[in-house]
Amino acid sequence: MSISAKITQTPEFLSKQLAESQATLKIYDSMTTEKRKFQPLQAGKVGMYVCGMTVYDYCHIGHARVMVAFDVVSRWLRHLGFEVNYVRNITDIDDKIIARANENGEEIGDLTERFIKAMHEDAAALGCADPNSEPRATQHIDEMLQMIDTLEQKEHAYAAANGDVYYAVETFEGYGKLSKRKLEDLQAGSRIDVDTDKKNPFDFVLWKAAKPGEPQWDSNWGGGRPGWHIECSAMSTKCLGNSFDIHGGGHDLQFPHHENEIAQSEAATGCTYANNWMHVGFINVDGEKMSKSLGNFFTIREVMEKFHPETIRFFILSSHYRSQVNFSDAALKEAHSGLTRVYQALKAAEVALEVASDLDESVQAPTEVINDISGYSANFIKAMNDDFNTPQAISVLFSLAKEVNKLARETENDQGIVKLQTAVTTLKALAATLNIGQVNPTEFLQAQIGAVNEDQMSDEQIDALIEERIEAKANKNFARADEIRDLLQQNSIELEDSKQGTTWRRI
Repeated sequence: MSISAKITQTPEFLSKQLAESQATLKIYDSMTTEKRKFQPLQAGKVGMYVCGMTVYDYCHIGHARVMVAFDVVSRWLRHLGFEVNYVRNITDIDDKIIARANENGEEIGDLTERFIKAMHEDAAALGCADPNSEPRATQHIDEMLQMIDTLEQKEHAYAAANGDVYYAVETFEGYGKLSKRKLEDLQAGSRIDVDTDKKNPFDFVLWKAAKPGEPQWDSNWGGGRPGWHIECSAMSTKCLGNSFDIHGGGHDLQFPHHENEIAQSEAATGCTYANNWMHVGFINVDGEKMSKSLGNFFTIREVMEKFHPETIRFFILSSHYRSQVNFSDAALKEAHSGLTRVYQALKAAEVALEVASDLDESVQAPTEVINDISGYSANFIKAMNDDFNTPQAISVLFSLAKEVNKLARETENDQGIVKLQTAVTTLKALAATLNIGQVNPTEFLQAQIGAVNEDQMSDEQIDALIEERIEAKANKNFARADEIRDLLQQNSIELEDSKQGTTWRRI
């Protein structure tokens, strides 16, 4: 078996630890505002619905945070042994989409297909696995109409004189329970101009009457199209049932979108809509809220032009998903340095194990070695089971990476080799649960950072200078060797000398 194959194996003790820790998972629930022991509705299975993107533009860095956060949630649940059905919707019809298509002079379907493709490209680059399903609003109009009809029959909805159909918020006793807002307080402080066709200014539209030139579908109330909130209620119910385990999205969706989803769904079905609510915190840019008007709005692909996609993922995971995050070039550079620490450890172990590749395959890690390394994995699992505490989990990875580096330097016998192999295999396996540290270490460490330009040294130029430096040192021309090191340093190339040879990385 090759060294790289050995490193990608999941240690048996780690698989056992994961299986045994399923019952210790706690998730913060936005509804109850407390961490609760996670108990799925059906043993061993998890239904999770996440509000996805409205596809009229490229995804921005805030979207990236939601994508990565719930990708990690779904991955971790699966590592614990749950069977996960992860659903993330696509809003492919709404006012912004119609306006952008008209502005561009293109068909709505062409616009949405283009940005759905771009969204998938961005998500893949960030290391996000596809959801189990991605229902589109335009493909579930019938389900929305059925739910609106049910709400009207139960007197939670009414048709207005203008042709729209509204949800009557006063008919739902629990309105505001997620966002902790009381309807009477909202009404008292409201500056909303009262729509004369609404019974209450906070009633929201379920079905919009058709306007000239806009897409429309037939309904009991005439031609029109669905409101935004109804699509998620209809599609989540279609894909996951009347009740499911986890509903997630950005913090900005808590009110009114998720509040309205609860009102619609629970009024229509009579069931608790979602058992756990998870909300991802905002991303600020250099201390200010991200917005196009402030000129601090960045798409995912714009950021990927300057930073490795895995660095962006690592940056997102370096903060707890519920916290606010400050996005800046300095923060991304710090994240790159942190991720580099993991890859340097993997590289050091790879080199050390290649040198020692003649290890007798029958040599097994003794109990004390497994106990030592399994302490790291136990701490990692404890962090992740505490409401997906990725910053704490990454701290464990750093500690284990430090141990791997130490073992790589000290490996001199079979016992040392086995301990190094156990440590680096564990490091790789734990990092895999976050989907980081999985590319070839040399590939990551030597990847171009930022846009490539003519002044940047090529890999071939760097290798040639390193060979010249080795020759200069062999000829005791240490002045020239130092000159080459300095030249490479000036070009953001750092050399690392060890008994196994010289390696380099971009900084």
